Amino acid sequence: MAAPAEAVRDAGLTEATEVAELSRALSRLLPGLEAESKLGRRRALEALQRELEEAAARPGADPAAFQGPWARLLLPRLLRLLCDPAEGCRALAAHLLSLGLRLAARPHDALPRLLPALAARMARPAPARPPPESCEELRLALVQLLGLAVQLGGAALAPHLDDAVRVLRAALLDPFAAVRREGCQCAADLARATPDHFHVQSESLVGPLMQTISHQHWKVRVAVIEATGSVIEFGAGKSVDDVLPHFAQRLFDSVAQVRQAVTSVVGGWLLRLRDRYSFFHKLIPLLLSSLSDEMPEVRQSAVRLWEEVGLQWQEENEVDLKDKLDFASPPPAHYPQQTSRPGLGCRELVFRNLSKILPAICHDITDWVVGTRVKAAQLLPVLLLHAEEHVTQHLETVLWTLQRAYADEETAVVSSCARSAELVGTFVSPEVFLKLALPVLRKTPSSILVVLASIIRGCPRDALQPHLQVIATELAQPCVCQASENDLYLEHLLLCVQALVSVCQEDCSTACLPLMEVLLTVMAVSGANTLRDKAQETMESLARVKKVPSSQDLYHRHLGPCLQRLTTSHCDWTAHAGELRQFSLVSVHPGPALGGALQHVVPTLRACLQPDRDPHMRLRLFSTLSSLLLRPQDTVDSQGQFGGYLPTVVEDILAPNLQWRAGKTAAAIRMAAVSCLWALTTGGVLLAPQVWEVQQVLLPPVLAMLEEDAQSPRLVACRIVSVFLKSSGDRMGPDTLTAIYPELLKRLDDVSNDVRMAAIAALVTWLHCVQSTGEKSHYQSSVQYLYKELLVHLDDPDHTVQDAVLEVLREGSLLFPDLLVQEIQAVMHKHRSTTYCEQLLQHVQAAAPTTQ
Repeated sequence: MAAPAEAVRDAGLTEATEVAELSRALSRLLPGLEAESKLGRRRALEALQRELEEAAARPGADPAAFQGPWARLLLPRLLRLLCDPAEGCRALAAHLLSLGLRLAARPHDALPRLLPALAARMARPAPARPPPESCEELRLALVQLLGLAVQLGGAALAPHLDDAVRVLRAALLDPFAAVRREGCQCAADLARATPDHFHVQSESLVGPLMQTISHQHWKVRVAVIEATGSVIEFGAGKSVDDVLPHFAQRLFDSVAQVRQAVTSVVGGWLLRLRDRYSFFHKLIPLLLSSLSDEMPEVRQSAVRLWEEVGLQWQEENEVDLKDKLDFASPPPAHYPQQTSRPGLGCRELVFRNLSKILPAICHDITDWVVGTRVKAAQLLPVLLLHAEEHVTQHLETVLWTLQRAYADEETAVVSSCARSAELVGTFVSPEVFLKLALPVLRKTPSSILVVLASIIRGCPRDALQPHLQVIATELAQPCVCQASENDLYLEHLLLCVQALVSVCQEDCSTACLPLMEVLLTVMAVSGANTLRDKAQETMESLARVKKVPSSQDLYHRHLGPCLQRLTTSHCDWTAHAGELRQFSLVSVHPGPALGGALQHVVPTLRACLQPDRDPHMRLRLFSTLSSLLLRPQDTVDSQGQFGGYLPTVVEDILAPNLQWRAGKTAAAIRMAAVSCLWALTTGGVLLAPQVWEVQQVLLPPVLAMLEEDAQSPRLVACRIVSVFLKSSGDRMGPDTLTAIYPELLKRLDDVSNDVRMAAIAALVTWLHCVQSTGEKSHYQSSVQYLYKELLVHLDDPDHTVQDAVLEVLREGSLLFPDLLVQEIQAVMHKHRSTTYCEQLLQHVQAAAPTTQ
């Protein structure tokens, strides 16, 4: 027992000796700290610095020996020197204080005097006035000194939180960025050091932190976010509401480290915050938003934290989840591919808070700020993926949100909405979502079509098949497929059909007709070639799933019912009716299939082409009819049935529209009608007897059209007369032939050379007809008059006309050559040049022996 007592006595003597030596050394230096000279104080501080550094470096130095002189002699003087006029002295004093705290055995004993002194140098006397310490580097040193005091003092700072918080509030709003960063670090350390008392003062730091969270330096922003995490975690939980809006804004930060900091802090709150259950519905959206961050590191961090949150919550609520854990349900058979299913805890967390989260998403997805809309749209599919079949409870809200968001101009918003709608189709029964979607489709189809298309894409085939006919029928309704001529609307309509075809495949056979009607509407109404091409490609896809070679086979099978349904409303058609354009398309596009549906086409044309119907509609239909008659073997006569409808076409369609009526519109209709007649007579569909029938009905109005004001109808009329003469001239009586040539002769004075040449060609044909009759004597006076008129034009200024007239006279000379010679001799001297007359005389004289 004697040996330990001696050791204690020796240790005490050694400590006392060290204290005495240190006190003597300090006593020599301390007077210099009170010197009036700045240089004297500085030298004393430098000497004191060397002494303390040597003491710290001395092996075996006893902190207890330093504690007494430090607290009694050094600390008060150094604290006073923090207010020294000389900046260098203040800096040395701050440095010596940090050395003293590290060397002292009980650094927390210095806190009652240190903290007020720091507050006096850092805290602003008024918000608008600068801090007492003007030097930025010194303010940084003082905050670092506070950080050291927090580190060494620990829980002993609890009684001095007021002063510490005053210093931190000033540091967090300091103009110097480094001071702010150090203040953030110190605030986080203080919160961790005094967990039982920090909540009393934590709210005082939230305001300055939020004022600094948008600082221009990203490192400051990161420091603020991390400090806020600790301040909230160890402080008052009710401050979360004040912080979350600022954290949400930082998710839009351009620097990935800032977004990473938000993710880490929010994840930490979800794991460790005392009142986290009260804030789940506010914190979960922030963490889940990071799952779609553009940086892989942020996404991976968010995934890891979210999995930890789900597992922790699952363990904490194991009793409530016992049945779901023991009898875990497998993922749906149609679960999205290449997507990992979240854990049970994560799914339950989202499901239980979805009713509180969705309203905010619905609000933000239509915000005026683009970034907010994009984030909200990206978050929605994440929530739906977690909610799975539970989204049915919120389906009406989700559909309403998607309808509004799909109208966004941002591609990112629309693509996220498409993903969300596909997930709705994946997890919600078609029977359920159709009850909500179809009424909207009937009232305002423009808002729901593209949503419905995306939902259909996400549906499993077996679930959608029973509802395929209903959906296709609704899409084919006029109130839907003809609701708008806007290309974007038609594209959305086409997307619905494409989705049905791609999902249902061969099942589409049962709904082929309504799907065809929708596609035909798109092709007929759209003004964009690309959209029409897409519709045609979809038609080919429909043919493939129906296992027929091409879309022409679809027309062969469904053209009749399609036309029957389309033409039921023909009495109400106008030039702007969608059914009119569909009828035109359906008439032209099917090709040979049209030949078997004439029972629908011809009666519709007859009803719509009556003179009392809309003129512009009639013009469009005549254009359609003309294109059909130009290639009859591939359209109207592909099955040889057109002949049975020829009387209807001629008598009920063409004849009424060839009658003269006043006005430019009526003239345009006559032109369209005569063009159809030209196509009919030259398309190869009519045999000679049929041409004779057509000529008997239409020759008078055609001859009347030779007097039209416009050139085109006169030209076409001349050509039609020529066709009539060639095909059935030998069957025409003298009265008919005699009535034709005067009208043709008038056209030789036409202002258009094309018309004159067509009239000359028709006269050649007329002469052939007269020559082929056995009673030429009946036409002698007519031919003689024709000779006289033609000889006038033989002296035409246009050599082309002269040559053509010469050929006519040569052909006609075979009828009555003597009369022709007389007529030539009577007018030959009147011609400017007798060349053509001489050539004609030579031809007649040379042909005379042959004729005789």
